[in-house]
Amino acid sequence: MAAIKRVALVAHDNKKQVLLKWILSNQERLSECELITTGTTGSLIHEASGLPVTRVHSGPLGGDQQIGARISEQTVDLLIFFWDPLEPMSHDPDIKALLRIATLWNIPIACNQSSADFIISSPLMESYDRVVPDFSSYQKRPIPVE
Repeated sequence: MAAIKRVALVAHDNKKQVLLKWILSNQERLSECELITTGTTGSLIHEASGLPVTRVHSGPLGGDQQIGARISEQTVDLLIFFWDPLEPMSHDPDIKALLRIATLWNIPIACNQSSADFIISSPLMESYDRVVPDFSSYQKRPIPVE
């Protein structure tokens, strides 16, 4: 059983300050993790906390999809995504795809401060045996031919 060590951090513009405040209050625990962030969020996190981050593109420029790819490659253990349910987003399909892929690959998702608090304080952060879905039957399914 491995600890959750690779954490993706994403926040919409209206939630970036909430995420930054949360990160600063959990900085010690997060300093033990590899942090992967979307572009602007990563810059703000590094400036505010000094924590090292690996930045991908900004969400609307493909960063959500890059994080999703890392989830499917099993190089992300936890997604913390403070999204804004009141603000329409031009890249909403990308956001839905990111949440879908995290659910598909059975990784924990925190969408707000409360759920992030529960996850980061859980003893499962230190030792968790995540069930990785077996998609072999899907990959071997018959493909209809016309």
